[in-house]
Amino acid sequence: MIRLGLFDDHEIVRAGFRYILGQSSDIQIAAEGQTGREALAAVRTQDLHVCLVDLSMPDLSGIDVLKQAKAIRPETAVLILSAYSEEQYGLNVLKAGASGFLSKDLASDQLVNAVRTVAAGRRYVSPRLAEMLAAGLTDDIEQPPHQKLSEREFQIFSKLVVGRSVSDIANDLCLSAKTVSTYRSRLLEKMGFKSNAELAQYAVKNNLIS
Repeated sequence: MIRLGLFDDHEIVRAGFRYILGQSSDIQIAAEGQTGREALAAVRTQDLHVCLVDLSMPDLSGIDVLKQAKAIRPETAVLILSAYSEEQYGLNVLKAGASGFLSKDLASDQLVNAVRTVAAGRRYVSPRLAEMLAAGLTDDIEQPPHQKLSEREFQIFSKLVVGRSVSDIANDLCLSAKTVSTYRSRLLEKMGFKSNAELAQYAVKNNLIS
């Protein structure tokens, strides 16, 4: 039996996933919540094989939850969910250590297959994401600027573009404000921007935030 945690701040999304996964006799939803902190509490206190975690939640992002969950229980597989497509976030999420990336418009059988795949210790990569990975490995496509960021830079980028301050980010990630400022300067330079406003404009233009 696969013990699964389902964490998304939209009840209607959880209800849909709950229904789909409930059709499989080998998957049990053992924990559920709507915040990142609820997800981490469940990881600490329950033996979860797989966690489905929304990329955008009201407190911690899915990337934050991923990093902390893997530190608490490295054996727990984390699948990141997003309303955005693989083109926007898929490669960065895999680079951050997720077991897979799922767009919320995926088919029911893909969801079940993804859960079973990562529960077996493998990574789940959709056909589109596999194509992107192959193209990236052979340099057939030019990477957009946000995909050139390191794991930590991307984590901080994701917070800056939704208006989080350096001090807020430092508190979220248990880093000093000076360290966060250094990462901010580095990612601005990598992406060719000079301000948070330009980062936010880029994120909106590339459908990284709504």
